[in-house]
Amino acid sequence: MKNNKFFGVLYRETLALIEMIIITLFMMSMIFTYVLRIATVNGDSMKNTLMSGDRLITTAFCNSPEQGDVVIIYAGDAVTLDEERNLEIKKGLRKTLVKRVIATEGQKIDIDFERGAVYVDDIMLDEDYITGLTHMDEGAFTGQYPVKVPDGYVFVMGDNRQVSKDSRSNEIGFVSVENITEKVLLRISPTEKFGFVK
Repeated sequence: MKNNKFFGVLYRETLALIEMIIITLFMMSMIFTYVLRIATVNGDSMKNTLMSGDRLITTAFCNSPEQGDVVIIYAGDAVTLDEERNLEIKKGLRKTLVKRVIATEGQKIDIDFERGAVYVDDIMLDEDYITGLTHMDEGAFTGQYPVKVPDGYVFVMGDNRQVSKDSRSNEIGFVSVENITEKVLLRISPTEKFGFVK
């Protein structure tokens, strides 16, 4: 009789534990499908902030990007300005890239390529995260700086300005907020560099 009671309790506890494990796995699956994602850096455009091979935790919720955010974008269209400063949309790079938001909609961006300085709303940025100054003009807005970031777009650049293909390039230009697929939160690998990405 006591054995039957013991096995009955053990059976119920085991079922409760299995149910809890299944629910936990389901919730983790939903979180990592719809809320958080794992991404791997490919390339050197964000060096030294992010290195090729770094594994990241990102969030798909990035409707309101802020200046300084590190984001993952899909560079599908190249959005530049024509001679009258109207938006001109062409086929872009068609790649997924990780970049830093330098200016958001409504902000004015200017780059002094001779000095290597970047200005947002006439204030020179203190960019302690870059590997070198911004001397390369890649043709997106040549002769048009300063430019105002249109509504619904951002201006992005990599931290390794010498090799980064970003909003300076006529293959990318302004990036639609809709094409920001994720915001980078954490680096999880390599473990010695674990922490929030700034």
